[in-house]
Amino acid sequence: MLIGELSGRTGVNAHQLRYYEAQGLLKPARGRSGYREYGEDAVRTVTQIRKLLDAGLSTQDIAYVLPCATGDSPDLLPCPELLDALRTRLDGIDDRLDTLARSRESLVAYIARTEHFAATHPDFTAPSPP
Repeated sequence: MLIGELSGRTGVNAHQLRYYEAQGLLKPARGRSGYREYGEDAVRTVTQIRKLLDAGLSTQDIAYVLPCATGDSPDLLPCPELLDALRTRLDGIDDRLDTLARSRESLVAYIARTEHFAATHPDFTAPSPP
């Protein structure tokens, strides 16, 4: 099938499909005319890519994980180093969550101190911003 049909069947625009190809995630054949020609398996591959992107994996992560993917879900087979790659990604997400939690705690404390100051110093006039 040509890129337009793959786009129609997957709901992914042609520009994005070409990006997946550039990232090594899709490997279409080239017809005599030079057009990309995709096999039936490309529909499943695009479905897998979309779901792995939704899980927060980067296209680099997906290039590593995709050979281990089966089915539309996708299910991931225990390929070499797969769990290490997924755990590394999860650790990065956990680190970002920790950073966000610390930022939130700081903002809550600033708000509480500011509200306390305003309540205990009703005559204070704040300087105008520049």
